[in-house]
Amino acid sequence: MIRNPVLPGFHPDPSILRVGDDYYLATSTFEWYPGVRVHHSRDLVNWRPLGGILTDRRLLDLSGVPDSGGVWAPDLTYANGLFHLVYGVMDTYAHGFKDIANYLVTAPAIDGPWSDPVRLPGRGFDASLFHDDDGTSYLLNMVFDSRPGHGFAGIELQPLDGGKPRLILENRHVTEGPHVYKIDDWYYLLVAEGGTGYEHCASVLRSRSLEGPYEPDPAGPMFTSRHDPNLELQKAGHGCLVQIQDGSWYVAHLVARPYTTRGRCVLGRETALQPVEWVDGWPRVAGGVAAVEVPMPALPPHPWPPVGSDWSTLRRPASPDWVTFDGDRVTITGGQSPYGLRAPSLVGRRVTSKRCAFAANVTFEPDSVHQSAGITAYYNSRNWYHLAITTDGLVLTGSDRGVRTVHFTGAPGRRLGVEFDGPVLRFTCDDQPIPVELDATVLSDENADEIIDGQIRSFGFTGAFVGLWVQDLAGEGCQATFRDATYRTL
Repeated sequence: MIRNPVLPGFHPDPSILRVGDDYYLATSTFEWYPGVRVHHSRDLVNWRPLGGILTDRRLLDLSGVPDSGGVWAPDLTYANGLFHLVYGVMDTYAHGFKDIANYLVTAPAIDGPWSDPVRLPGRGFDASLFHDDDGTSYLLNMVFDSRPGHGFAGIELQPLDGGKPRLILENRHVTEGPHVYKIDDWYYLLVAEGGTGYEHCASVLRSRSLEGPYEPDPAGPMFTSRHDPNLELQKAGHGCLVQIQDGSWYVAHLVARPYTTRGRCVLGRETALQPVEWVDGWPRVAGGVAAVEVPMPALPPHPWPPVGSDWSTLRRPASPDWVTFDGDRVTITGGQSPYGLRAPSLVGRRVTSKRCAFAANVTFEPDSVHQSAGITAYYNSRNWYHLAITTDGLVLTGSDRGVRTVHFTGAPGRRLGVEFDGPVLRFTCDDQPIPVELDATVLSDENADEIIDGQIRSFGFTGAFVGLWVQDLAGEGCQATFRDATYRTL
């Protein structure tokens, strides 16, 4: 069986691709490096991380992007012997504007080398490519109208090599995430609708012409969780189709697992896979909902060897000027404050289970009140916990929507740890519990959403991380060494 989510934790907006016997899943990474995370499978059950495609500033600059800005909704395709990756970089999404730049890079292999980015039109986000039978490639994207009182304005299409864009679908209900497929002389348009929260869904429309008009499936959405708050997998939507070797189809799509009925999602938005049934010429999912377990395809099982640490870095790529990896040792030079958006020194990994633990040995001697080093449970710059060695000893600080609170002070130790126990978060020092229980749901999509008087201040599109965090507010070059960093599900 395929057990969903196949990519647990922060893995939203999946783009799935088959090349021969290899399957690739690309997902959004927002303010985290490496940009556009990729997983690889040969059986759709076992997925191994390949890291990310956008590994350096030549390909991606995230300096200064807002929380949940950066890389939105990548699209991975293959044509003419090349992998094609389209991705958007969102610099502003608040106050009714969307400052986004869309780019295209290509490579002969999934591990590169990737070409220099080519700038594409940025009239909207969720850009994707469609390669037609005649060899012409087309760019699709949703259109965003920043005039007051407007907003989502439909789906447009234009030839990749130039030509004027054409609106092929007017906005229906927050219509975004377009993908086009040509199957049996029909053009199928798969879109996300309803927003990426609890009203989310995936809808299919079709036309005999690429430029439309497109008629919707009379059966309604291809899948959604909006009608049943008791489903384990909520927020189902934003999908991408793939045809497997025997001619059958699957869809990769976004889901989330709230801690309470339509409550907070600490794990963020995740990726699920489901088989597709063709009924009267329409691709449909059994029951029209997201299922936890579905039949696996008739492919030989292909498990992968275990992987080591799977690190990501915040807003700047990992480079020797601030972080080095040597076996089980990670050395980090301190960076900006928690609220700095240009050069933080945070190395993290995704939280993938409601019950899990992370710990590391820390060697650090602060010289001033400007320096601290330790471990973190982190969502974004305004929502985090940090257990750190400081000149005041061991200090546990939290930030909830930007409001800082000191929860504990004590004597420093060597091994620092954190445990997620559903909605409860506990820290440890030298394997002894720190006597305070914290709210893990501070580290959730919903708590990160801040909309004031109808104006967007911040979105929560990522997910919780655990990691290693060093701060050097005076820029004096302090370093901390971490050893034996371990993450395990409980």
